[in-house]
Formats: sequence, structure tokens, C-alpha cells
Amino acid sequence: MARDIEEIKDRIAGCLWGQAIGDALGLGTEFMSRDEVLHNYPDGLLEYSQIVQDFHRERWNQGDWTDDTDMMLCIARAIIADKAIKSKTVAHNFKEWFRGIPMGIGQLTYTVLGLYDYESDPEKAAEIVWDSMYGRNNAANGGVMRTSVVGLWNENAAGNAERICRLTHADPRCIGSSVVISEIINSLVWHGRELSFEDLCRIGYQYDERIGMYIIAGKVGQLEDLKLDDEQTMGYTLKTMGCAIWCLFHVNSFKEGMLKVVNAGGDADTNAAVTCAVLGAKYGKKGIPEYYMQNLKRKDEYEEMIRQLTDILIEKFM
Repeated sequence: MARDIEEIKDRIAGCLWGQAIGDALGLGTEFMSRDEVLHNYPDGLLEYSQIVQDFHRERWNQGDWTDDTDMMLCIARAIIADKAIKSKTVAHNFKEWFRGIPMGIGQLTYTVLGLYDYESDPEKAAEIVWDSMYGRNNAANGGVMRTSVVGLWNENAAGNAERICRLTHADPRCIGSSVVISEIINSLVWHGRELSFEDLCRIGYQYDERIGMYIIAGKVGQLEDLKLDDEQTMGYTLKTMGCAIWCLFHVNSFKEGMLKVVNAGGDADTNAAVTCAVLGAKYGKKGIPEYYMQNLKRKDEYEEMIRQLTDILIEKFM
């Protein structure tokens, strides 16, 4: 049993480190086309210290994470405070973060959190914005980008992922992709098992048939088929989910998957945050090269959060 606990702890830590590391390195190619990635990083982006300090990226220190991990931390800190996943606390933390300096925040999330009465009914606020401003057709990846920690709570992973996604994103593709990623992480961490292709399709098709198309693409296609750097669709939640699934089935290490996704460009910080959370859950902290943890900005703060959350998870579920 002791060995099982240590393996679970390693996978929890791997998932959380993976989230922040993928986010921080992916910032280096965020919004770049593949040609721009090659121009800026002829030999590939490998380390935080290489990240170009242009108008977009100079706002962050090299090795720091963006809004993806900021919002994940809002959820993690809510879990630490409540020893449960309570939507009210998470929504409050989202709003408090929004009132600060929410660097990198997406347009849809900004609009929802900006409503003055957001906390009174967050799900209604998200539904109104999705309906009235986007014609019920906006499936941005702001929900899936933060869902890694939800999958670590070993109780009703699907239901919790739905609830937390709905705090800002109402589209069924956002909700379904958040559930898929949370279920993948939950199964890897707590059961040491990869969900099968059939499992993933079963989950995805419950929410929207378009989710199934991207699960299929992740299983049988090439990463390039997802066109991650397409300017019009680079923030699409199903592309982010799809590249994580592709890496789950096609790469042999954390670093291999991270570098493939980061150097594909597009919404690379989000794509890599989600992918690396999944790969971290699969390979564990022990599978992550030490450089990426040791050189992450705010490393000590982040490590302490992981310790506190892990203690709660182990006490609750072991």
C-alpha cells in the first residue's frame, strides 16, 4: 500500500508541475505560426531562457506561467480551503483574480467575470454571455485549460468538471472536453490506467458529436492535422483536447510531448498546459526533467501548493 501511495503522490505532483511547465514554456510560441516558431527558434524552443521578449511575451518573466495556471490555482486554493470542490468558492476566487491583473485572460472569460453580479449566479452569467454575445457558438479553451486539478479530486470527476467549466463556459464542447481531460487525469492518477479510445469516445459523444471527431483525430491522425497554428481556430477547445489525446497515444515521454506541442505554435501555452498535465499524470513527477521544475518562476510558492493539496487528497481518498 505504501508504494501505491507514493505512486499516486508522484502522479499528482506530475500533473500539477506539468500544467505550469507546459504553460510557461508554451508562452514562448503562443500565437505564432509554425513559420514564426522556426524563425524565432531555428533549433526549436527547448528552455525558458530562449523565450523571445517581444511585445506580447515581455509582460511575463521567462519561466512564469500565464492565466491558464492562474485559474487552475484559483480552483486548487478553493479545494485547499474547503477540502471539497465548491463552485461558490471557485467562482469567488475567479472574481478576485479578475479584479487584480489577469494577464492573458481570454475574451469570453473576461466578459463573463466582468459582469458586476457574476458571483450571484456564475452559470447564468456564462450562459447569458454565450447566448447573447456569441450566438451559442463559442467554444474557447478557457474551461479546459484549468481543469487538470479537477481530475485530481477522486470523486465524481465528470460532474465536477462540468460544474467548474460552466462557471465561465457554457458551450457543450467546452464542457465535454473538460470532462474528457479530467477523466483521463483521474484514471491515470488514481487507477494507474489509461482510458481507452473507446472510453474517450463514449465520454465525448455524450456532450457533442464534434468532440468525437477530435478524439478520432488524436488517435489516428498526425499532430499537424489539428492545424494548431491556424489563426482563426487556434483557441478552440477541441484542438486543445485533441493535442493532449494525440500525445497520450503517440509520444514516449513527457518532454517529447511537451516539445512537439510547444513548437507547433498557435495557442501553445494552453495546448501545452493541458497536454503536459495529462503527460505529468501519466509519467509522474519522476518523468519530468528537473530543469523545468527548478527554473519555473514562483517555484517555491507552487511547490507549497502541491504539498498542501496532495496532503488533502491523500487524507481524503486513501
